[in-house]
Amino acid sequence: MPILRDTTVKILFCFCLVFFSTIRAIAAEWPQWRGPNRDGVWKESGIVQNFEKSLPVIWRTQISGGYCGPTVADGRVYLMDRIKNPDSREQVLCFDAHTGKPIWSYPYPCEYRNVQYTTGPRASITLNEGRAYALGTMGHLHCLNAKTGDIFWKKDLKKEYDIRMPLWGISSAPLIEKNLVILHIGGRNNACLVALDKNTGQEVWRKLEEKASYAAPILIDQAHKRVVVCWTSQRLAGLDAMTGKIYWQHPMPPSRRFAIGIASPVFYRNYIFVSSFYDGSMLVKVNQKEVSSEKIWRRRGESERKTDSLHCCISTPLLQGDYIYGVDSYGQFRCLNLLTGDRVWESDKPTPPARWSNVHMVRNGEYIWMFNERGDLILSKLSPQGYHEISRTKIIEPTRGQLSQRGGVCWSHPAYAYKRIYIRNDEELLCLDLSKNQNDLTK
Repeated sequence: MPILRDTTVKILFCFCLVFFSTIRAIAAEWPQWRGPNRDGVWKESGIVQNFEKSLPVIWRTQISGGYCGPTVADGRVYLMDRIKNPDSREQVLCFDAHTGKPIWSYPYPCEYRNVQYTTGPRASITLNEGRAYALGTMGHLHCLNAKTGDIFWKKDLKKEYDIRMPLWGISSAPLIEKNLVILHIGGRNNACLVALDKNTGQEVWRKLEEKASYAAPILIDQAHKRVVVCWTSQRLAGLDAMTGKIYWQHPMPPSRRFAIGIASPVFYRNYIFVSSFYDGSMLVKVNQKEVSSEKIWRRRGESERKTDSLHCCISTPLLQGDYIYGVDSYGQFRCLNLLTGDRVWESDKPTPPARWSNVHMVRNGEYIWMFNERGDLILSKLSPQGYHEISRTKIIEPTRGQLSQRGGVCWSHPAYAYKRIYIRNDEELLCLDLSKNQNDLTK
C-alpha cells in the first residue's frame, strides 16, 4: 500500500506539473488579435518595470509591407505581408519565435482593387488547435496547418459572398468559438457576419444585411450564453455565437458617406464601449439575467476636429475602474467618466498630435504598456488624476508604407509573448527582450 500511495502521489504531481506548465504557456502566448482573450490583457510576470537606453533585440528579420500585427503560439510567430513586384501577391508567413528563422511561407496572387492604403493585409492571423486562419485584404481566407503551412481549406469570400468592399479592405481578424470561425466581411444577402465550420469551411450561419466596418468582433458571456458582439457600419449587435440569432442591437449609422469604426468593442463589467473617428462614442450595458441590453449614453461632436467625449480612430480604448482611456481623433489622449462620457483630463504625451495618431494599449497587472505610432514603447499607469509615464524607449522605426505622411508610422499592434515583444513595420519583424532576468532594469 505505501508503494501504491507513493506511485499515485508521483503521478498526481506529474499531472499537476504538466497542467500548470500548460496553463502558463497558454497565458504567455498571443494567439489572436489583442491577446488570448481578445481583450488587450497580458498575463505575464518577471517583466521589466523600467527601461534604460534600449531593450535588447533578440532577432530581426526582413518582411514586406502590411498592417497585420503578429500573433504567437507554439514557439512560432505569424503575420501577413504583400509583395507588389513582379506581380501582386499576399503572403502568410511563419517564423521561429526564438530565433526569427523563417519556417514556411504561403504566397497567393492577390490584386488590390477599389481599396485605399494598399501596402498590405490588415487582419491578424488567428491561431487555434494547430491551425492558422489568415484573412486577406480582398477577402481571401486560408485555413493552414500552423506547423507546416499546408492548406486545409481556402475560400474567396469576396466572390462567394459578393462583398461590398470597405474603402480600406477587409480588416477584421477571424474569431473562433468552438467549431466555428466567425468573420465580419460585409457580404450581400444577409452576410455581413458569417460563421463557417472551422475544420471544413462550410457555412453554418450568416446574419445582417449591411456593409462591414473594420472592427474585430469579440465574444462575451451574457446570461449563460456565448454572445458575439459585432460593430458593423450600421449597428452594435449581440448575436448567439452558435446560431447567429440576434439577441440585441443598437443603431449607430455613419453621419458621413462611410463609417470609420476600427477600434474593437471593449467589454468591461457588463459595459460595452465603442468609439468611431467621425461618429463619437456609445456605451451599452448588457443584462446578465437575460440576453438584452440598454444604451447608457451616446455622444458625438460637431466633426472629427470638434469632438465630444471620444472619437477614436485606430486605437482600441481601455476601461479601468470608473473611467475610459483612449486616443481622440488627432492624438489627444483622454480620460472620460465611464457613466457619462464627460472628459476628466487630456494629455498630448502618449502620442504626438496628428490626424489618426495612434497608440496601442495592453494591460499587465497595474501597468499599461503603450506602443505608439512613432515606434515608442511606453510603460505607464493611468488614473483619474492623470497620465503617469514610468519609462519610454524607441524599439522600431516608422516606415512610409502604412502612411506616407509625417515621416511614416507604426500602426501594427505588437504581440506580447514569452516575456518578449514582437513588432513589425513595413520592412522588418523584430523580437525584443522584456524579461527581468535577462535584462534586469528594475529600479
